[in-house]
Amino acid sequence: MSSSIPAAISCGGWIRRYRHVPSPRLRLVCCAHAGGSAGTFRAWPGLLPQDVELLAVQYPGRQDRFGEPCVDSMQPMAAGIAAALTPFLDRPVAFFGHSLGAAVAYEVALRLERAHGTPPAHLFVSGRSAPSRPRPSRNLHRLDDDGLLEELSALGGMDGQVLADPGLRAVVMPALRADVRIAETYRAEPGLRTGAPVTAYHGDRDASVEAADVQAWSEHTASDFASRTFAGDHFYLQERAPELVADLAARLDGVGRPGRPA
Repeated sequence: MSSSIPAAISCGGWIRRYRHVPSPRLRLVCCAHAGGSAGTFRAWPGLLPQDVELLAVQYPGRQDRFGEPCVDSMQPMAAGIAAALTPFLDRPVAFFGHSLGAAVAYEVALRLERAHGTPPAHLFVSGRSAPSRPRPSRNLHRLDDDGLLEELSALGGMDGQVLADPGLRAVVMPALRADVRIAETYRAEPGLRTGAPVTAYHGDRDASVEAADVQAWSEHTASDFASRTFAGDHFYLQERAPELVADLAARLDGVGRPGRPA
């Protein structure tokens, strides 16, 4: 890790911070892809405005939560994250999720909205079809390790060192398999909509989603909807992080400012 990027600060089991903001204008909660971790977003605080605090979600079974059992279904995952975020709701909260994280962010947002009566400031979803779109069940989570890694490598984003090192593979496979199971078995409750504005992103060479399936996120908000396509594959955000975060920041510019809606 670059010396310019601070180590994560734990805020309880589920939440990590890489830059503490004493009095933030708003907080951006980020949920990673299958096999990802809070560290996926470690460079993002340096790209965000100084008054925006990023909270990165740490799924169980990886990094500093390696000793904990992995979660392999959506309900306990979303419920755990929503409960952990309760102390941070003194400021407006927006969500960003990529791939599996898009579905997780959507479910967490719905839970907080039902519990507290206020929608998030914004929901940003990336690299995943809308929950209302049918997803063919490929049962990738049932494949052996070689088969699962081969399928996921086709999307890009897999660390070649992990693929080549049996020891590293043994460490990462339980969390990766659990995440893929959530992604494949998740079914949203029909008819639900968030009151938050929704923006959907994807890469123009992402073989895992069709543009129409990304646009269908418009069916899941009772507020405004927008979308943007970036150059790249499923993991376009690795190379396009500055552009992506700049777009997020621009869409959140008015949130939490005096005289502006939360």
